[in-house]
Amino acid sequence: MIIVNLDTMLTKRKMTLAELSERVGITTANLSILKTGKSRAIRFSTLNAICKVLHCQPGDILEYRPV
Repeated sequence: MIIVNLDTMLTKRKMTLAELSERVGITTANLSILKTGKSRAIRFSTLNAICKVLHCQPGDILEYRPV
């Protein structure tokens, strides 16, 4: 199971989802779907943009947990 820790990174960076949306160029609705773990996929370009804005690694956002 893949866990999305976007909310944790937003808290660490003291950034709102709306602010991240504006900086990355992705709708708040799409980021919200990703943040809640309801997304079935993420494009590398999206992951790259999020990591660039949050100054983090993909592993800071995505985590694998065995089921």
